[in-house]
Amino acid sequence: MTAALAPALSGGVSGAAALEPMVRTVLEALAEGAARRGGPIPAGTPQELFARVARALTEPDGDDDALRRLTALVAAGSADPADPACAAHLHCPPLAVAVAADLAISALNPSQDSWDQAPATTALETLVLGDLAELVGYPSTAAGVLTSGGTESNLMGLMLARDRVLGRATGRRIERSGLPAGPPQARIFSSAAAHFSVRRAAALLGLGEDAVVTIPVDHELRMRPEALEKALRECVRRGELPMAVVATAGTTDTGAIDPLNACATLAAEHGAWTHVDAAYGGGALLSDRLAPLLTGLERADSVSLDWHKLGWQPAAAGVFLVRQAETYASLARRAAYLNPADDEDAGYSSLLGLSLRTTRRPDAFKIAVTLAALGRDGLGRLVDTCHDLARAGAAAVCAHPRLELHADPVLTAFLFRYLPADPALADRVNAGLRRRLLREGRAVVGRTELPGEGPGRVRLKLTLLNPHATATEVERLVHLVAAAGEAEEAAL
Repeated sequence: MTAALAPALSGGVSGAAALEPMVRTVLEALAEGAARRGGPIPAGTPQELFARVARALTEPDGDDDALRRLTALVAAGSADPADPACAAHLHCPPLAVAVAADLAISALNPSQDSWDQAPATTALETLVLGDLAELVGYPSTAAGVLTSGGTESNLMGLMLARDRVLGRATGRRIERSGLPAGPPQARIFSSAAAHFSVRRAAALLGLGEDAVVTIPVDHELRMRPEALEKALRECVRRGELPMAVVATAGTTDTGAIDPLNACATLAAEHGAWTHVDAAYGGGALLSDRLAPLLTGLERADSVSLDWHKLGWQPAAAGVFLVRQAETYASLARRAAYLNPADDEDAGYSSLLGLSLRTTRRPDAFKIAVTLAALGRDGLGRLVDTCHDLARAGAAAVCAHPRLELHADPVLTAFLFRYLPADPALADRVNAGLRRRLLREGRAVVGRTELPGEGPGRVRLKLTLLNPHATATEVERLVHLVAAAGEAEEAAL
């Protein structure tokens, strides 16, 4: 594949002029691709889409412009979270102002691992994180970093828990000497509805996935505090070490919020670290209506937030925060070519010791621009709008004779299912109707399974993150799902 574009640079005095015609080309190609797609996702099978992309990559450019052609290709072949019928995942339509801010950062290309690569954005990230820590309710002793998302943030929280709690119990520097060969065995407690990244983190940290103790949930998929208390007591009785309690504020499937105060109290009673995965639910902090749901978040030792979910930022915009900066000690690193001690003593501060990554984009910039442009109140109105949409969608499900709602929405997502005449076909029909809608390019609906064993657990999911959608459009999507269910049932 050849490129017809001149190798201009995006920086320097002439960088903006070089970018200007290319940005126009991209904008035109995005519109062209969206018109070609004509819906929330391209129609056809995965194999057909793969073949189209493969052909496009091998076509000679000729007089065609590679940037225009391939941008239009990707736009035509993408799921569009700005379409009201695209409502499967925590995949938001980013705000235009945030995307524009991201373009500025891409052009300048700072890296947050040393002051001399990112003078202004080093200061900006520190200040933005201070504002976000205050929003959580943390004291001025808090610290944090921008991450790639909840998975990285959860890993960091459990890594610091390992180093702090297991280190204290064994008298070892775990980050240096590694895990002890003998007891005590560390245990992590999280709900049956917690994100899979908790188990992945346990594996990466050398604890093993078996170190994660799964706590039962109630009907609305919230951790049951009495079950957590029992599990912690049994852990101590067996001579094991309660290392961390991971509470979820906004489960991926339903937006359920664990009892944060109870989790923090039980963790503290057993000397365990409290980490709250608020990657989804943290957006409730922006809303006066929903913020009370997160009471107790400020007690957590560490918190994960994702502003590329209920914050309308282009990915990635994850945030990891700790209540006490001193708990970051095991992550501190010194590299002579990045953060020599004498530079730092002279005021040239580095963020290297706050992140698992070295080269790192200043993703705080787009958050800062968005907050400056809309403020908490403006973003809070978007959160409330999406919450209203979820409630309207749930009401439409309840009103339909062939649909069943699992539970009222807490945030902006809810689970439901189509009810075929033969209940034994429920899982098969619900899984099939979702693929039917994808194949036809008509809707993107989520699919999950309730905790437990056996058939009858498959559920469909709507995640409403488009504040420009209307209640009528959401109701139309619900009816589209029901019609697909009828078609799928008839085809069996």
